[in-house]
Amino acid sequence: MIEFDLEVDASGLQCPLPLLRLKKAIMEVESGRVVKVIATDPAAHLDFGVYIDQAGHIPLKIFKEAGKQVFFIQKK
Repeated sequence: MIEFDLEVDASGLQCPLPLLRLKKAIMEVESGRVVKVIATDPAAHLDFGVYIDQAGHIPLKIFKEAGKQVFFIQKK
């Protein structure tokens, strides 16, 4: 498993709330730190993908597990 510095559980939230939670978490950590986000919104990977690409952050690992999507994102 990947080590992370901050975990955000956005389970049960619909767009755009998971993305807003991710953005807030990214702002709270220093460059190089890793944020773990758990989301149940099926479109979260699309929203997160666009944001990560535009902001230049690094997607370390993304996977599905028991109806949830789990994202490990390193802040640039």
